[in-house]
This record gives sequence, C-alpha cells and structure tokens, in this order.
Amino acid sequence: MPYSAAPLASGKRSYRYYDLIVVAFVTVLLCSNLIGTGKVAQVNVPVLGNVLFGAGVLFFPLSYLFGDILTEVYGYAHDRRAVWCGFAALVFAAVIALIVISLPVAPGPHNAHMQQGLEAVFGNTWRVVLGSIVAFFCGSLTNAFVLAKMKIWSQGKHLWARLIGSTALGELVDSSLFFLIAFYGIWPTEQLVAVAISQYLLKTGWEVLATPLTYRVVAFLKRKENEDHYDRDTDFSPFKVKVS
Repeated sequence: MPYSAAPLASGKRSYRYYDLIVVAFVTVLLCSNLIGTGKVAQVNVPVLGNVLFGAGVLFFPLSYLFGDILTEVYGYAHDRRAVWCGFAALVFAAVIALIVISLPVAPGPHNAHMQQGLEAVFGNTWRVVLGSIVAFFCGSLTNAFVLAKMKIWSQGKHLWARLIGSTALGELVDSSLFFLIAFYGIWPTEQLVAVAISQYLLKTGWEVLATPLTYRVVAFLKRKENEDHYDRDTDFSPFKVKVS
C-alpha cells in the first residue's frame, strides 16, 4: 500500500533526500561521460574471450540506479526533472569543453602538451556528444516510464522485476541510439553491433547485481520520506519540467 504523504500548505511535498539524489545523479552522469569515455578497455572473459568496452560503462549504470530510485519513491515527474537537470548539465559541459579547447594556446611546450591532452580527453566529435546526450535523455525517460507503469500493473509488487525490466528497455534504447548516432558509417557495422551488444549486456548485468542495494536504498527512502508514489494520474510528457 502507498505511504500516506501529507502535503504542505503550498500543496507540494518537501523531501529531505531528493535534492541529494539529483546531485549524485548528475555527478555520476557527467563523470561517466566526460572521464569514462576517454578510455576503451579490454579484458579477457572466459568463453567470450577479449571484450572491448568504454571505461564509463563501469559507472554510467549508476545513473540508471538513481533513476530507478527516484521513480520508485518519488514518481516519474520527479525523475523526469532530474533527467532534464542531467541533460542541461551535459549540454553545458559540452559547450565548456568546446570553448576551452578552441581558445588559443599560450606559448611553451608544457601548454602545448596540455592542449593535446585536453583534445584527446574532451575533444569528442559532435556526433559522440550528440549521441551521448540524445541516448541518455531517451533511455532514461524510457526507463522511468516503464518502471512507473509496471509499478501500477504489479500493484507495487515484485520490485526486482520492475527494476530489471525497466533498465533492460532503457539501456536498449540508450545503447542503440548512442552507437547509431556516434559511430554509424565510421566503424564497420559488425564492430558497431558487437560493441553495442557488449555495452548493453554489461550495463544490464550491472543493474541485476545492484538490485539488492537498490532494494535497501528504496526501503530507506520510503520510510524516511514517508512516500511511495504511484503514477496513476501523471502526465508522462517528456517535455515538462514541473513535478506537478
């Protein structure tokens, strides 16, 4: 049964931990996209052999974990607001990177070396930046929408199925869009498909492993916030920012 949530005089709830989760969500998103994408790693996996993956895949799924928590506890509208915050942060970071890299470099070998490093790490092509932003936005909102709908259909039961099911669909949208936008026509089609599949499996598997932790965090927040939102009357338009 949903927790009772007494509104304030203004008609809006005041939450103790919501802002902290949004900050953590945006931080993970920025770090995994700006730092994680700078390195492609290779590990040898039994049966599968050598597997290539972007280092950011180890941390990016945390953003989906936070998204699941936001939707499950506070509702789709609150998660949508967090997604818009992340979207704005990614766009702003991309603009900053472009400006910093484009500025004239001061004389000296040290500055020239630093410029090369900045270009290598932050000088992503416009296709990579666009793919990252579009894939994140569409994938995160798909994840939140599916989780919110499954919660109603299941009457709040089987949280593990909702978490894994919503992430599986959200990550499918995310991985498909990103690699299609960023690398189609650049990488061989076979390589593009292989890397996209490995990224998708790694991200979804991460969510499965993190399910026990997600259970604990969700239970803690529902108890502390006195909230367990059901999106029965929610406007699911992805283009709204307000939560009411």
